[in-house]
Amino acid sequence: MGEDGALLRRIRVWLAVFIVCLVLSGLTAFPLVTEVRLLHEALTSWAAPVAYAFPGLLEWMERVREGLEAADGMIACAGIIPLALICGPIRGIPFGWTVIDMSFGVYGVIPLLVVRRMIKRLEALTEGAPAARAVEPAAG
Repeated sequence: MGEDGALLRRIRVWLAVFIVCLVLSGLTAFPLVTEVRLLHEALTSWAAPVAYAFPGLLEWMERVREGLEAADGMIACAGIIPLALICGPIRGIPFGWTVIDMSFGVYGVIPLLVVRRMIKRLEALTEGAPAARAVEPAAG
C-alpha cells in the first residue's frame, strides 16, 4: 500500500477513537441531518404548496442540508455547549460536570479537524493518481 493506503488507515483510526470517545461521553446525538433531509423531501413532495408559497424556503433548505451533510461531525461538537448548558441544570447535573461535557465540544473538534485535513490530502492523492498512472507508462 502506498501513501494513500496509510493515510486511509490513519483516518479510520482517528475516527474510531473519536467514536469511542462519543460513546464513553454518553453524548446523545440528535439526528439533525436526517431531520433536515426529511423536511427537504417533504417540501418537494406532499408539502410542496408550502414551498410554492415561500419560494426561497426550498433553496434555503437545500443549502442547509448540503452544509449539514458536509460538516455534520463539527456541528455536533459545537452543539454540545448549548445542549450541556440547557440540559445539565434540567437533569440536575452539577455545573462542574457540565463544564467537562462542554469541554468535549471544544476539544472534540480537534480530531475532526485532523481527520478533515487528512481526508483533503487523500482526495488530492486519489485525484492525481489516475493522471500520474496514465503518464508513467507512456514515459517508460
